[in-house]
Amino acid sequence: MKPAAITMGCPVGIGPEIILRFFDSLTAAEVASAPVVIGDLGVLQRTASLLGSISQPVAWHLGKKIMPGTVPVLELSQLNVDRLRWGQPTKETGIAMAAYIRRAAAGALNGEFSAVVTCPISKKALHEAGIFYPGHTEMLAELTGVCRFRMMLAGTRLRVVLVTIHEPLAKVSGLLNAENIHDCIEMTAEALRQDFGIDSPRIAVAGFNPHSGEQGMFGREEIEIIEPALRQHKGGAEVSGPWPPDTVFHKAANGGFDAVVCMYHDQGLIPFKLLHFQDGVNVTLGLPIVRTSVDHGTAYDIAGQGIADAASLRAAWRMAMDIAHNRER
Repeated sequence: MKPAAITMGCPVGIGPEIILRFFDSLTAAEVASAPVVIGDLGVLQRTASLLGSISQPVAWHLGKKIMPGTVPVLELSQLNVDRLRWGQPTKETGIAMAAYIRRAAAGALNGEFSAVVTCPISKKALHEAGIFYPGHTEMLAELTGVCRFRMMLAGTRLRVVLVTIHEPLAKVSGLLNAENIHDCIEMTAEALRQDFGIDSPRIAVAGFNPHSGEQGMFGREEIEIIEPALRQHKGGAEVSGPWPPDTVFHKAANGGFDAVVCMYHDQGLIPFKLLHFQDGVNVTLGLPIVRTSVDHGTAYDIAGQGIADAASLRAAWRMAMDIAHNRER
């Protein structure tokens, strides 16, 4: 299998640091399937010196063997490291992080890379560079030519998939409709089968209101929108709901379901991050390429301090490789 590509993310965030920590933690067996970093060689070399890393960043090109003890870097930027300040993104860092994403997506589409694993970016820096996307997910969807995509957060105990993503809470009810919820259910079922190897997925659909509306007493979204979406499911997965949001995640985390379809961002991410704050993985469903990501931000407040945790990056890489293997079966 071809190596995965890790995009470096924001050059002045914790992306370079967690990449070095990740490579330092690779076992001898894992080196054989080590990924390639798409980023900035000078930034990674500076970070290696800062951390006293045992892994040496080196320039890499397609076809070059990955050597133990190195961090293979496909260099797309040559930022002036003397001018960079940890935690202070610029237009130049925004241009660079977008270039990493574009190259990784192109490489995955043409078969150079088996998967794309992304480190965190600064949306503000992207916007300053004239690149207007709400985040990685929407950018990768456009780069890979898809309109249907979903955000899944996955861990060892809980998986959640979002019907709406980065929307103001006051707008969510108006954005919900049976077709969109049904589509989310079907994409979740397909991903659980194809990417996670679960032949008969069990999917719980969360309600929108407290107690799932209590038969319309606390809201009618369950009756008028969510239940009709459930009735559209034709089989291939065990789908149930709408479940009261205050109980469904407990059931799922204890093995009752393989995933929970959630109506809005924080409904799914609050319970997920309670359980998987360190090792959660963001998986984009619906793309023609495998894409996973760390489930945290740039952490500018601790960037350059040598204290960032690489657990989420390690989990994202492992999950990307597992999904790529499952898709080849």
